[in-house]
Amino acid sequence: MITYNPAFDLYHCIYRMAHIIERFNDGECFEIDKVRIWDFYLLFPSKLYNLSLKKTEKEVREARKQLAIIKNNPYDYSGDNRKLFEWIKPFQISALNCLVSCGIINKNEYLNNRVCIASRQALNDFVNQAGHFSPSENNTLSFMSIFSRHMSLSGIDGLKARTKLLEFKYDAE
Repeated sequence: MITYNPAFDLYHCIYRMAHIIERFNDGECFEIDKVRIWDFYLLFPSKLYNLSLKKTEKEVREARKQLAIIKNNPYDYSGDNRKLFEWIKPFQISALNCLVSCGIINKNEYLNNRVCIASRQALNDFVNQAGHFSPSENNTLSFMSIFSRHMSLSGIDGLKARTKLLEFKYDAE
């Protein structure tokens, strides 16, 4: 049986990364790993229920409930999320490299492990030609933006610790 998974499709990854970057404000930069984490949850939205939330983040819990995501999707990968995250890394990095070569992502910032928009016009042209996200994908991306836009990537309360997709114990605080 042949199956298709967009996680291992470079062209779909370029499409997703362009839509993620489109959410950035002008002059705003994020770490490559933060962008990769957002992409992971776009691919596997049911994994949002594995995020560790603080008790004080009631509005974030409510926003996650509003997404109406199937918790136990039988077609989702049920193994180790960290391994899956590492398996899709080459596709994510290749997609970001492609967007750098197209002049959409700032090359100098990218070489410093940060993703920034180099040309908003080129990005808008690309997204308009590629097509737009479905409402559920937009909702997932909006949730990730609300949840982690101002959150540090490292540290005890950082995005790496809350998702458990990357090692965080040895991060400098």
